[in-house]
Amino acid sequence: MSSPSERYLAAKKRNAEAKTQLTRFAATLDFEMDAFQTEACRSLESGSGVLVAAPTGAGKTIVGEFAVHLALARGQKAFYTTPIKALSNQKFHDFARRFGPERVGLLTGDTAVNSEADVVVMTTEVLRNMLYAGSSTLANLGFVVMDEVHYLADRFRGAVWEEVIIHLPDHVQMACLSATVSNAEEFGDWLDTVRGSTEVVVSEHRPVPLWQHVQVGTELMDLFVDDSTVEQAVDRRRRAQDSGHDGGPAVNPELLHLARSQPPGGRSGGGYGRRNGGRRGPGGRSRDRMARRQRDGSGGGRDEGFRESRGHGGHRYESHGFDSSSRDAGSRAVAGRFGHHHRISRPQMIKRLETEGLLPAITFIFSRAGCDDAVKQCLAANLWLTTDRERQTIRAVVAEAAAALEASDLDVLGFYEWRDGLEHGVAAHHAGLLPLFKEVVEQLFAQGLVKAVFATETLALGINMPARSVVLERLDKFNGESRVDITPGEYTQLTGRAGRRGIDVEGHAVVLWRPGLDPNMVAGLASKRTYPLISSFRPTYNMSVNLIARFGAERSRAILESSFAQFQADRSVVGLARKVRSNEDALAGYEQAMTCHLGDFTEYARLRRELKDAEKNAEKSRSHARRTQAADSLADLRPGDIVDVPQGRNRGYAVVIATDSRAELPRPVIVTYDANLRRLGAQDLDGPLEPVSFVKLPNKVRTDSPKDRKNVAGWMRAALQERRPARGEGDGASASHGGGGRAIQFARGSSELEHRITDLRRRLREHPCHGCNDRENHARWAERWNRLRKDTDGLLRQLDNRTNAVATTFDRICGVLYALDYLTVDDDGALHPTPPGDQLRHIYGDRDLLLAMSLREGTLKPLDPAALAATATVMVYQAKREDAGIRPKMPTPAIERAVAAVIAQWSALTDLEEQHKVRPTAEPELGLAGPMYRWARGASLHVTLEDSEMAAGDFVRWARQVIDLLDQMGSITALDPDLRTACRRAVELIHRGVVVQSVLDDPDEGDDFS
Repeated sequence: MSSPSERYLAAKKRNAEAKTQLTRFAATLDFEMDAFQTEACRSLESGSGVLVAAPTGAGKTIVGEFAVHLALARGQKAFYTTPIKALSNQKFHDFARRFGPERVGLLTGDTAVNSEADVVVMTTEVLRNMLYAGSSTLANLGFVVMDEVHYLADRFRGAVWEEVIIHLPDHVQMACLSATVSNAEEFGDWLDTVRGSTEVVVSEHRPVPLWQHVQVGTELMDLFVDDSTVEQAVDRRRRAQDSGHDGGPAVNPELLHLARSQPPGGRSGGGYGRRNGGRRGPGGRSRDRMARRQRDGSGGGRDEGFRESRGHGGHRYESHGFDSSSRDAGSRAVAGRFGHHHRISRPQMIKRLETEGLLPAITFIFSRAGCDDAVKQCLAANLWLTTDRERQTIRAVVAEAAAALEASDLDVLGFYEWRDGLEHGVAAHHAGLLPLFKEVVEQLFAQGLVKAVFATETLALGINMPARSVVLERLDKFNGESRVDITPGEYTQLTGRAGRRGIDVEGHAVVLWRPGLDPNMVAGLASKRTYPLISSFRPTYNMSVNLIARFGAERSRAILESSFAQFQADRSVVGLARKVRSNEDALAGYEQAMTCHLGDFTEYARLRRELKDAEKNAEKSRSHARRTQAADSLADLRPGDIVDVPQGRNRGYAVVIATDSRAELPRPVIVTYDANLRRLGAQDLDGPLEPVSFVKLPNKVRTDSPKDRKNVAGWMRAALQERRPARGEGDGASASHGGGGRAIQFARGSSELEHRITDLRRRLREHPCHGCNDRENHARWAERWNRLRKDTDGLLRQLDNRTNAVATTFDRICGVLYALDYLTVDDDGALHPTPPGDQLRHIYGDRDLLLAMSLREGTLKPLDPAALAATATVMVYQAKREDAGIRPKMPTPAIERAVAAVIAQWSALTDLEEQHKVRPTAEPELGLAGPMYRWARGASLHVTLEDSEMAAGDFVRWARQVIDLLDQMGSITALDPDLRTACRRAVELIHRGVVVQSVLDDPDEGDDFS
């Protein structure tokens, strides 16, 4: 029993706690706060900043909401920043419901609602722009919440997060909310350095446990045996590593048998089958779990649920103890079981999840076309996931959304197919969809009306669309250049959607089996919580001129050196120096191991390397000759020539429709056999290319018109059937299938190089060490020494480069700006922006300096508003990889002249950037100019996009970016008044129809965005 004094102190403590804002805030919640939430909120109330790193769905946004509560309680403002507009819209609705619409505002670049409110939700770029402009909206700001702060690793936009963190006034408290990252403490240390006292709160606990599965045919098999959930697998790995043992989780041995049974090359010989009603494999949970889900109201399913699984011998497999005979027998059994059936289809997969009570589900497909195809496949399979009552509700929601659309646009938007999918309970979600369509999908999914969504990875960021299960069709993706494996961090982010807090008692992550899948690799992705936060910060032209205007060059350099990028570089220097010392010790050992009693083996090894390099250079010379011949043959091609491309992505017949004789490297434009528009380069050839036939083309072929391309492909096929003689061939000549042409003679290299190779071979044979019996063993040590020497030299260069790396980039950028007269030096040697530099301060984007140059040269001044809108697209648009570099015809001569001037300015700029060793500005892309001109001239969406393969959602996304750019230009007070008026008029012309439509129109809507 406690003493009276102890009881008094306890009562005093309770009374004090009852008066805290945290207690008052907690009383407004209908659930008890988790420990990490309470810890983070206490840190905020005590006056510290906080970094919260927790899994998706753990409830870290509660900390952000408490920061807003604190601001209002103290009579201060709070800003809540997000990386994407959709998430900003969502938080705006949430806060408007919680605090009242009169106290909440929204700023997303193209949308401004109640911007002077006490609580303003905004994209991070908007806050950055405010800080540089010294906006009055910043007055009385007490708290800034940075949601999804790990986005600062994004290589395109991540720098904005660091700019905001560095430039926010010191008195502003920050609440940074992040996914679980492996270096949260490092990021917290940096925040503590630049922002003052910052507490780091990390939670790896998922409120809803996540189970990992592999779908093999129609059989859903557990990935782990001994470890039930990811958390247990991670804990087991950590404990094992601490004890010095293998930390890998116990993988289902039946999956390992299946992987071993695959023939070499990863071909499984025909897919996978159904067994025992789709039961789950070893390690499967008993039917008690399914019954528990049904009892808790978290899902239906057949009564048998997930049956207790047994091994071939009637007992459960363990993860060890197999001898080779039992392993081989198991592999044969598994191979026999799965070797004669087809793979599961997407509709079958969704039906299987429905049967087991695992809907709603999100299936991640790293392809827009794949997402759309998945919906079509479900419709073709007549898959219905909705009841009559649910379909009535869906129709009402869709009808309300469609009321805002032009009836003439519905076909081009794919509205009817989209609506049909929703009524079936399935939908796609990707950037190519109209924003309004995406918002409706999100709303219906959150309500439980849409049961299966096929999405690209962009859905993994921010938007509140949790599901009971998440399916990954594959574990690699195309990154713009090649297919790469997804990282453990990406896997965690994607599968983190599974399991809805307060609804599900567990979540499920499902990976589809495919030939070559390694269960151990999947287990590694699932159990390694390695999601390092790596800064992508680098100075830009706009950032540099703004910093100099506010702080001067010297202080700007110091500010940039306080970035997280430099913080990480400085920390890495310590590790690099340690590695260099270790390598130098190893090099000394290698030198001793390659010592030869017959002579200087270091010299002998150098001769061997020189010979190898000379032989390689000779081969390169021969390859260069082949490439030269290929390039020469491309330069000889003319429009109408039909060629047979031997290799590469353009392999097959194609017809040349345009050439550029001025180009240094000829890359003629071709239409392929299947009517795709491509550029043909020397990399597609293994030697010279000659026409196999010829077709006469009309004077004008619209390369941006799918119809024209199909016509050209049809004429080519007809010409190939007739097999007319190619240009320059005599009568009766016929080209072979592989392409006609002259014989290819390859040069053997220069005589000087051949003489050198002969001399090196002679000197090598005459060297004393050549006769050593232990020569090859010494040579192996010499090769190791050489490789390690190269690695060590590279580390030394890294050490040199990482010291003051960010400030060095800043200096180089200032050199470009000074050369172009955007910066000037006063009598005291200090840098200052010139009047054109002041214009640059208001321009944000990847081509910021290029736009400033165009404004300065008056390139945009003569354009009418529609032409201005079209020309502005070249400053923001980024074409898809296969369309990049193709120059379509401009809609009007005025636009053609303006675009030609912009390209000339870009060419001059990149030359200067190369001199100063600055990353070059992205090349202007022209593919959006035509559609934007038609749209600005009042054309319907159908007419706007009819000659383009651009998706409606993409057009809307780019149109909004063009509006943002025109708004920036219109806000520059020093700009020509007529041009500013044209910018405002151009915005009005673009801002109509589908570009405007959004659920955001009524702040009271979106109650189901929860």
